[in-house]
Amino acid sequence: MAVPLSRRTLLGLAAGLPVSAALTACGTSGPGKSGGGGGKATYWYLSGQPQEDVRTGAVERYNEANPKGRITPTTFQNDAYKTKIKTAIGAGQAPTIIWGWGGGTLRSYVEAGQVEDLTSWFDDNAEIKKRLFPSSFGAATVDGKIYAMPCETVEPVVLFYNKKVFDQVGVEPPESWDDIMALVPKFNAKGIAPFSLGGQSRWTNMMWLEFLFDRIGGPEVFQAVFDGEKDAWSHPAAIEALTKVQELVKADGFIKGFSSITADSNADQALLHTGKAAMMLHGTWTYGIQQADGGDFVSSGGLGFMNFPTVEGGKGDPGNTVGNPAQYLSISSKADAEQKKIAKDFFATGVLADEELKEWIDNGSVPIVQGTEKLLAQSESAEFLQFTYDIASNAKSFGQSWDQALSPTAAETLLDNIVKLFQLAVSPRQFADNLNAVIGK
Repeated sequence: MAVPLSRRTLLGLAAGLPVSAALTACGTSGPGKSGGGGGKATYWYLSGQPQEDVRTGAVERYNEANPKGRITPTTFQNDAYKTKIKTAIGAGQAPTIIWGWGGGTLRSYVEAGQVEDLTSWFDDNAEIKKRLFPSSFGAATVDGKIYAMPCETVEPVVLFYNKKVFDQVGVEPPESWDDIMALVPKFNAKGIAPFSLGGQSRWTNMMWLEFLFDRIGGPEVFQAVFDGEKDAWSHPAAIEALTKVQELVKADGFIKGFSSITADSNADQALLHTGKAAMMLHGTWTYGIQQADGGDFVSSGGLGFMNFPTVEGGKGDPGNTVGNPAQYLSISSKADAEQKKIAKDFFATGVLADEELKEWIDNGSVPIVQGTEKLLAQSESAEFLQFTYDIASNAKSFGQSWDQALSPTAAETLLDNIVKLFQLAVSPRQFADNLNAVIGK
């Protein structure tokens, strides 16, 4: 796969990657004029375990090795971070190092002149670029130029299930959408929610649509939205996907009260490992949380995982996936020369260092660094890590999360309407009309 990828092909990342992929951690830090005085850089990143400790460890090791060029970190919960970082950047008070997901949000920063062009830096540091997963550069690239360093882990969205609950009810994991709909009444009859969902966070609902659009119509359905084609949300496959998700809601497919459950609290995951819900569609980053919070749930073999099932008559390849090809670190254009130098040095020596790689793998994650096969195989989570790697590397299409692929304006409209869709407050046609109105904005 050519690197860098164009924005147009971002959502159709072909796989064919070397059997040695891994990603690393990134973040950003406190408010102020790009890191405050004294030339010290700032960096904000997401809180929440086990990922937070890995990110913090990378910063601490860098600071210990570079006492005259320290980085000051600040952490935020996922949903709060998305608001705070955009506000800080818009006010010209971004941290030196900006953690993000790339895609449409990064493009908005680029168009506003808020982030550094790193293309020449990667040209001068070719060994750093060569070390990373080629597919990770798609969402870091805007109009052929690189504005972020890929970091952390490759995170496809997968269907998790509680094996013990399935055994208790006497059913098998679903192989198709029809199977999913057939399982719903069987679990409900036993007082078990078919699916856990942290619906208050909005983006959690979105994962259902991302897969249904792909499985029914293929990646080209959302690609048309991404490319700004008029009325792309009204594609017949899109309407069918929107209809199917509402059919699942009406059938009581999700935990009662899902609209008041947040993903940041990990309450949706607790429903799975405590057996109150049978299944959960979520990113592979939740595996480590299940390990940390679920007692012996993972170690005893209670957690099952699979790619999203097929939809009868659908055009999408069943091996396709969606999620986060990587996470991304940009440098604020408002930072001073010394702060930018510290950030670039951190990218070169602090990000994806050997100890950090090991920590990500120990947490059940696959980093974006090439040459980690032996480390993955030695992990207690080797089966899950290989599963994640195979999904990410074999997918003909790896669609980036929609709220990151689209512009901030379109993404906010999308998330608001997804809530209404799941609450049955808008019809599929109304949803499509509302989203068609912000295509290209």
